[in-house]
Amino acid sequence: MEKTFVIIKPDALQRNLLGEIIGRLEKKGLKLVGLKMMSIDDLKVEEHYSHHVDKPFFASLKKFMQSSPVVCMVWEGLESVSAIRLIAGETKGRAADAGTIRGDLSMSIQANVVHVSDSPENAVLEVKRFFADDELFKYEKLDTKYVYFGEEE
Repeated sequence: MEKTFVIIKPDALQRNLLGEIIGRLEKKGLKLVGLKMMSIDDLKVEEHYSHHVDKPFFASLKKFMQSSPVVCMVWEGLESVSAIRLIAGETKGRAADAGTIRGDLSMSIQANVVHVSDSPENAVLEVKRFFADDELFKYEKLDTKYVYFGEEE
């Protein structure tokens, strides 16, 4: 099964949205295989947002991501990257569809409550950046037979 990476950002933590966000991903039928709260140091921010380092907004993005702890998660499921991107919604909260995490819970493009991997390739890199192998768990979920059908399992 494909794994993907999610960060619950400082704004979501400060607004008590952690349970709401995790609940939406659980209700979809995805499997949580890694979870930790952490403060992101300079190196991690610069690695994770390397594609934004030279942009004028990077300093404020870095300050925001370090303003509070974040919750990092690894989720597993069939096509989990695309599934979670749909659940998260557009990056700009005020433009995201109602019913999505960002559409329901954010207005901002930066303080948009979650980061989600944008591709299976980046998901692999992000998981490795934030989690050691022994921080990811393999276990059987009893509801899997009700989430997937036949060969999808």
